[in-house]
Amino acid sequence: MKAFLLAAGLGKRLRPITLHTPKCLVPIHNIPLMDYWLKIFEQANIDNILINLHHLTEKVEEHVKAYQGPVQVEIVFEEVLLGSLGTILANKQFFENDQSIVICYADNFTNLNLQAMLDFHDSHSFPFTMGLFETDQPTQCGIVEMDNNSLITYMEEKPKHPRSNLANAGVYVADTTVFHNMEYDGKTLLDIGYDLLPRLVNNMAGYRIPEFLIDIGTPEKLEFTNEYVKQHIDEFTPYFTN
Repeated sequence: MKAFLLAAGLGKRLRPITLHTPKCLVPIHNIPLMDYWLKIFEQANIDNILINLHHLTEKVEEHVKAYQGPVQVEIVFEEVLLGSLGTILANKQFFENDQSIVICYADNFTNLNLQAMLDFHDSHSFPFTMGLFETDQPTQCGIVEMDNNSLITYMEEKPKHPRSNLANAGVYVADTTVFHNMEYDGKTLLDIGYDLLPRLVNNMAGYRIPEFLIDIGTPEKLEFTNEYVKQHIDEFTPYFTN
């Protein structure tokens, strides 16, 4: 199975750290963020991942060359940012022979059990599964409502008046048929949250992620995450071993 790891962002809110370190390599408990994702993919038997890059590409390339795990890593450089959905549509050949793919935002930190999410996706008939978490800042997230059958019946990106605190976690499992009939000019910036997910309301399932998950996009969140890992080190032990 294949996965996209979306990592082309500039990480502006984390400057000055990201002036010299790409966001996907920012260390959490002295381990680069990307390495946590690689371990997650290894544990779920993901064979091949594609990483899109734009900022400080050469540093990520060097890091990937040093990786000796079982996941095959491909890199695509975006001279102009295409957006999360634009990247997927511009690289359809990556998954043209696959039934489903995983899509993850590299700026999230988590100890997600991806295999459990894949099993959930296989258990229902919808073509798309969105990972969800409970947020205390619903106006800053994509917010959903979900019925008793895990069907997402409502979604709004960064709502002024949130209808729940159940938020888009930036982790998805998608049947590749979702993208088959989507045309793309290869230039337009397209976003999953604004340009894809609204089309899938009432045709996608929500998966509540029970593990820790946070966007490390600000210095405050990065500091909190490092302290959390320090205080809950047993939850992250697999990430510190080869």
